[in-house]
Amino acid sequence: MFCNCLAVGAGGALGAVCRYGMSLLPVLQRGAFPLPTLLGAILIGLVVGAGQRWANLSPTLLLFLRVGVCGGFTTFSTFSLESLVLLEDGRPVLFGGYVLLSVTLCLAGVWLGKHLIA
Repeated sequence: MFCNCLAVGAGGALGAVCRYGMSLLPVLQRGAFPLPTLLGAILIGLVVGAGQRWANLSPTLLLFLRVGVCGGFTTFSTFSLESLVLLEDGRPVLFGGYVLLSVTLCLAGVWLGKHLIA
């Protein structure tokens, strides 16, 4: 358990630093299309696919990559994976509710937090 926590923490730090590094690239400056979010979604798909294809991959390595790196890089990749799992599990109503509520409530939460401080 402790090793898993360390792996997730280290991966999260790496993912966050990579995301920050990408934000410094001139092509991705403010106002540009948020390409890193899409890249994070592709990356988490590759990690999950690799875990399914190669069953002998270390569970700790997969936690480091999926939860840590991808989660630290963009939490939207985690949201996307969770949504897809609901859909693939044959739970379309829960999928729709999760997506709708997550997007709506998260946008409202950011707006509220921003305006509470102003």
